[in-house]
Amino acid sequence: MEKQADAVQNAKSTRRKPAAAIGYESEIQFRVRYQETDQMGVVYHGNYFAFFEMGRTELLREATGRSYRDVEESGVMMVVSEARCRYLKPARYDDMLTLRTRVANVTAASLVHDYEIYRDGELLVKGETTLVCVDNRGKIVPVPEWIRNFSRKTDETKSDD
Repeated sequence: MEKQADAVQNAKSTRRKPAAAIGYESEIQFRVRYQETDQMGVVYHGNYFAFFEMGRTELLREATGRSYRDVEESGVMMVVSEARCRYLKPARYDDMLTLRTRVANVTAASLVHDYEIYRDGELLVKGETTLVCVDNRGKIVPVPEWIRNFSRKTDETKSDD
């Protein structure tokens, strides 16, 4: 019984604090281009994953002042290991869309992002991706500390401009 209690205590003491990045949210707006639509003028389903990538890239830049290029130059590649998308309503050619991207989870070697795409306040699409950090040989490596620890966006830190 004593060994079990010690094991539980050791497990508790080795748990990491949650990453500060969890909950950070970013928002961008963009207009649907003709090339992103099908013959009916509706956004082709696969293009939403490219939109999600735009959201991740801008979130990283906004939160850290660094780009994906900086991540790669540090020897870390972030590869998509899982992607999901739920299509609720179609977006169409020339629509102005708002994409909200949020860091949903950070583990030792991965990041999970949630996405929501809106048109005029109406939710059209929800998605999620998991990115795993690997080195140039494809070996899993830890999420860089500067990504793990960027600050959460809160109402107090938003400017009133």
